[in-house]
Amino acid sequence: MKAIVIGCGRVGSAVARRLDGEGWDVTAIDEKEEALARLGGEWRGGFVVGHGMDDGVLREAGISEADAVVVATDGDNTNLVVAQVAQKRYGIDCVVVRVLDPARAEFYAARGLRTVCPTSTAIDILTESVRACEIPTPVEEGVT
Repeated sequence: MKAIVIGCGRVGSAVARRLDGEGWDVTAIDEKEEALARLGGEWRGGFVVGHGMDDGVLREAGISEADAVVVATDGDNTNLVVAQVAQKRYGIDCVVVRVLDPARAEFYAARGLRTVCPTSTAIDILTESVRACEIPTPVEEGVT
């Protein structure tokens, strides 16, 4: 199975390393050559320096043979455009895109993109964690 990971920051590099460790043929794309260091010394996959919106960069990474694309740059606009290009122009069914804005993530998910919104996840987990705390209510403290 071939995967392309666009954006090689903390999230993208971790996803790329994990897929690589599971036996996927992975190529990472990042604008900064230094991002290759995040993949570590055990990295067996490919690495292309360039912008994920550049068609030549996507082709060099092997997008026409890709089974999956993960888009995790630091910009929602870039992520959404690149994800739509991978899905519509290249016909890749498994396109997963990180979107930080919950409203935009929901909007694009309703239109067929697989969106992951860490902001929504954090809100849910933080809220549930507060609810799980043993905080006495005013009635329990004898206050009416």
